[in-house]
Amino acid sequence: MKIFLAGATGALGRSLVPQLTAAGHGVVGTTRSPAKASLLRDLGAEPVVVDGLDRDAVLAAVAAARPDAIVHEMTALSGLTDLRRFARAFEQTNRLRTEGLAHLLEAARRNGVEKVVAQSYTGWPYARSGGPVKHEDDPLDPDPPAQMRTTLDAIRRLETDVTAAGGVALRYGGFYGPGTGMAPGGDQWELVMRRKFPLVGDGGGIWSFAQIDDAAAATVAALARWTPGEVYNICDDDPAPLRDWLPYLARTIGAPPPRHVPRWVGRLLGAHLVALTCEIRGSSNAKARQELGWTPRWRSWREGFAALGRGEGGGGGNGGGVSRPAASAPRGA
Repeated sequence: MKIFLAGATGALGRSLVPQLTAAGHGVVGTTRSPAKASLLRDLGAEPVVVDGLDRDAVLAAVAAARPDAIVHEMTALSGLTDLRRFARAFEQTNRLRTEGLAHLLEAARRNGVEKVVAQSYTGWPYARSGGPVKHEDDPLDPDPPAQMRTTLDAIRRLETDVTAAGGVALRYGGFYGPGTGMAPGGDQWELVMRRKFPLVGDGGGIWSFAQIDDAAAATVAALARWTPGEVYNICDDDPAPLRDWLPYLARTIGAPPPRHVPRWVGRLLGAHLVALTCEIRGSSNAKARQELGWTPRWRSWREGFAALGRGEGGGGGNGGGVSRPAASAPRGA
């Protein structure tokens, strides 16, 4: 297939392009920066410089590419350095999730492209009630904290619009690995290193992670095993509470232990911070395993974080599809 990859120079795009070409696909990749065109050529993609929020430019680029499938991986997630200003950090990404997707869906309709894959998120949007691990048919949070509301609205709209058009939404877990915020020099990495990522209350919020190469491999699998209108959680086998993974990460990468603050102090910093640290639910990858034939190579964040600590980047090279022995039995799949 010929793939139009919107957002090809992001962390996921940089992992996805080589995996798509290795699977025999041709890739036209977009970037907003002319300076990054050479990077896309080196990765194996044909570069197109276009702003995903420029409707006319997007329509023209897709028409010129004449793709068989469109993959939406456009985000603007750099600069997440202050957990208190959650809504502000996601403003541009939410526009890309809604306006950017609308332009791509219009381009797909105009050019007869039936396959559209869009990046969604499964790190915290599920309802903060019931069991600790959620599946795709479980409800999303009906009343998120104010700082998270616009982001969840954008996620809902993305999933509704793409599945209504016969596309697929991939709810990725929290990314880590090369090029992500959870890698040396990344925003989240620096928060941990500088003790600005607190462990609030009991730290019982359940997080689900996805190593970046595994996320890319799942995207390739979704294109190969196409089922219109589906939503998949793309994460590892080991959803875990903050009180487990955050101290482990700090120890592994040589950071100081995270600060522990009472829940009431966390509430003063923001209800969303309490939700993220104490209340959110994890995600099951069972549907993606069964229907996409995808297996995360990094089955647990424990392995991946340890690789980061060794300076290996946590990278899997060729992505997922082949199980790596886990440090502990899979949980939550």
